[in-house]
Amino acid sequence: MLRRAANLSGDADISASQGDEKMDRPELLKTFQRMATEIAEKDFGHVTEEHVIADLGIDSLGMLELVGSMERELKIAVPDEQLVGIQTVRQLLDLVEKRTKVLA
Repeated sequence: MLRRAANLSGDADISASQGDEKMDRPELLKTFQRMATEIAEKDFGHVTEEHVIADLGIDSLGMLELVGSMERELKIAVPDEQLVGIQTVRQLLDLVEKRTKVLA
């Protein structure tokens, strides 16, 4: 089973550029699109929350890389067990949004 290192900094900032401001849902989607594009080296600018992540060509390793990148940028920690069953972009963003609120 693949494991990844979680960002355990405990820092309450949502992103380095936004300080104490909360990231809204459209910004989270843009963050997903940008990071997915960097990791998979394909354009994901068209992706919506309804897309199934596997249908985008992102495999389990790519998903771990993507979540790890989001953890670092948003200064959150997403436990591996909470990734089980995540299939759509919406489900992933729901989880990320929930984790940002835990640190707020």
